[in-house]
Amino acid sequence: MGNLITCSISCDEWMDKISQWLDKKVGYIHDLEKNLATLENSMVKLKAKRNDLLRKATREEDKGGQRLEEFQVWLKKVESLDQKVDALLDARDVQLQRVFQNVTDQVVNKADTAVIEEIQVPRIIVGQEAMLDKAWKHLMKDGVGIMGMYGMGGVGKTTLLMQINNKFSEERCGFDFVIWVVVSKELHVEKIQDEIAQKVGLDGEKWEKKKKSQKTIDLYNFLKKKRFVLFLDDIWEKVDLTEIGVPFPGPENRCKVVFTTRKQGDSDPEIPKLAKDVARKCGGLPLALNVIGETMSCKKTVEEWRHAINVLTSYATEFSGMEDKILPLLKYSYDNLKGEDVKSCLLRSIIDGSEGIERARYKGYEIIGDLVRASLLMEDAEQYGTECVRMHDVVREMALWIASELGREKEAFIVHAGVGLNKIPKVKNWNSVRRMSLMKNKIRNLAGSPECLELTAFLMQRGELVNISSKFFKSMPKLQVLDLSFNEHLTKVPDGVSDLVSLKYLNLSDTGIRHLPKGLQELKKLIHLNLEHTLQLSSIAGISNLHNLMILKLAGSGFSWDRGIVEELETLEHLEILTLEIHCPPHLELFFSSLRLTSCTRFLEILKLESTGIAIPVTMNKLRYFIITNCTIPEIKMGSICNKSNMVSPIHNPSEPCFLSLSKVYINKCRGLRELTLLMFASNLKELEVRYSDQLEDIINKEKACEVEESGIVPFAKLVSLYLRSLPKLKNIYWNPLRFPCLKIFNVIECPNLKKLPLDSQSGIHGENRLVLGYREESWIEGVEWEDEATKTRFLSS
Repeated sequence: MGNLITCSISCDEWMDKISQWLDKKVGYIHDLEKNLATLENSMVKLKAKRNDLLRKATREEDKGGQRLEEFQVWLKKVESLDQKVDALLDARDVQLQRVFQNVTDQVVNKADTAVIEEIQVPRIIVGQEAMLDKAWKHLMKDGVGIMGMYGMGGVGKTTLLMQINNKFSEERCGFDFVIWVVVSKELHVEKIQDEIAQKVGLDGEKWEKKKKSQKTIDLYNFLKKKRFVLFLDDIWEKVDLTEIGVPFPGPENRCKVVFTTRKQGDSDPEIPKLAKDVARKCGGLPLALNVIGETMSCKKTVEEWRHAINVLTSYATEFSGMEDKILPLLKYSYDNLKGEDVKSCLLRSIIDGSEGIERARYKGYEIIGDLVRASLLMEDAEQYGTECVRMHDVVREMALWIASELGREKEAFIVHAGVGLNKIPKVKNWNSVRRMSLMKNKIRNLAGSPECLELTAFLMQRGELVNISSKFFKSMPKLQVLDLSFNEHLTKVPDGVSDLVSLKYLNLSDTGIRHLPKGLQELKKLIHLNLEHTLQLSSIAGISNLHNLMILKLAGSGFSWDRGIVEELETLEHLEILTLEIHCPPHLELFFSSLRLTSCTRFLEILKLESTGIAIPVTMNKLRYFIITNCTIPEIKMGSICNKSNMVSPIHNPSEPCFLSLSKVYINKCRGLRELTLLMFASNLKELEVRYSDQLEDIINKEKACEVEESGIVPFAKLVSLYLRSLPKLKNIYWNPLRFPCLKIFNVIECPNLKKLPLDSQSGIHGENRLVLGYREESWIEGVEWEDEATKTRFLSS
């Protein structure tokens, strides 16, 4: 039979004292404050003893012991006393105020200065008051527990944080403690613990002797009973509140944590699905889920997540945290395999993969995303339909300084962009130059033959270049990137370009070139050629000699399509991305009949076409931008290419999404076009703009859409921008309200017959942002037939 659990309750003296204090109806009023403090202290010691005995009792029970009734009675007495003491202490402030009003005021004032340390703030700059007001209002919302502020160094994050801290000294808001800690680049958890302990009065000799784990426990036990605000300034890496001992802030404890950092995060609605794919790659391994989840927590673009999937599939060792956190632990299992034959069998299971342009593009997005989150690049307004980033001038100087070996090799990177140069700057040692940017200048001639044996990149775009000498490129054997774009007066590239044996990227877009240089076919390593908007270019004959070409951009080029060109392009076996513009039905039929070309086309513009209709092959999986301008086309359908005839036939009942890459569609001045029902199958469409199409009646036609079998397709689930203008016959976008979870811009101009919108009161709500309906004509908005009063109120009030 198990042992009976007994306890020597040496703490009875505390119980007696506490009971005596509680039983006195008339106490020592002149020692009220002192007595209450002593009472509270004794109760703390009694509860500590109770907790020790409970732990001991639990250990004995695990061994088969049983508690005595005496022990149970004692526990109930402690519980009863605890409730009475709490009730008395809760009334302490009232009693003290009645007896010692003046003393109380002094104590409260002293407590304020001890708990909230006011910080001297630099003078307020323009716009900072508005920023402070916005940050304060957000922080003080009931549902907000953690608030972060990010930005590059020197923009005023710390100043704003100081102002918020000082605002708590003006408006106490019921917090027990307001704690300020500077984290800095090197994260030291124990240093943070010590600073917090000092601010809340836990520091001292005993504290200094404690281990980090004990400090964590003590801080947590203290702070969980308090309402606090914790300011963490200048965070560079992940800070684990649990490791420090800080209770997680939330609605229950109404605590707040505010931090500043140079990094940032957000997400795309497609990311949860991709996150599941990443989780599947982890195969249920908790270690991998934890490490990879931590790495991906700040990634906000779809491309970064796709890159992660690619890396985990083919190059997992390159994934952050893999080599230093995951693989060493997994290698232990490998090292313990018995027999070299077993190890050899495992290693022979490896399958090699190959990286393509799309993977490289995703990798580029990840790199740019990391730089944006680190505030070294800034997101900028779109240009020509493309998302852009820009670099702050100071960051640019810092990058150049680092690239030039901290200024020791100033000629390694020569950057003179937009400074009005009329000629190439003088260089002491051309052989030391590795990269040169002379974009946006007034240089008209590139003369001579500079010996640039180490030059890898030469940028001359957006200038006034007219002529390049035949020998200019003769001594640049390592040049990989050459950008001459947007030099409209440049009509010829010298045949000497053939000397660029290492060239991989050549951009001649928006130039006046009339012919491709004869030496172009010698560029065996060229993988990216941009000839977009070369209106004077008469032919691209011979392009099939560029065997390694992966990206070819031809949209807006002036050359004529024929079967020979199609056949040449089809021989480019590595081609992955193609952009082009087509003007007449025979050329369109030639193009659509090529499975090879349609499957790698990213950008397609159809211009000045008169046809009874077009059927876009569903094989155009990479089509991202689709433009139709100045055409007479009654309908646009989806089609499939017949293997025997190479002809495209319409698909009448598609059952699943198509054109999965299609994100932007622009329809302008299309006569005869009545509906765009095929767009309901473009599940990733982000931008739709339709203008000046006088016969258009429906965006998605209900009758045609209902012909499609039940497929569960929800149209426009990722649409961000919808722009409709000068569509006099448009009556319908979609017949039922849609959620539009991503829609930010919805503009309707000169569409007098569009009376019913696919909106209800829940449409276009994403986080704190809400869709705003844009329009010009008051008469139009007054005639809109709203789904209900809630919808009308929602959109008219915005």
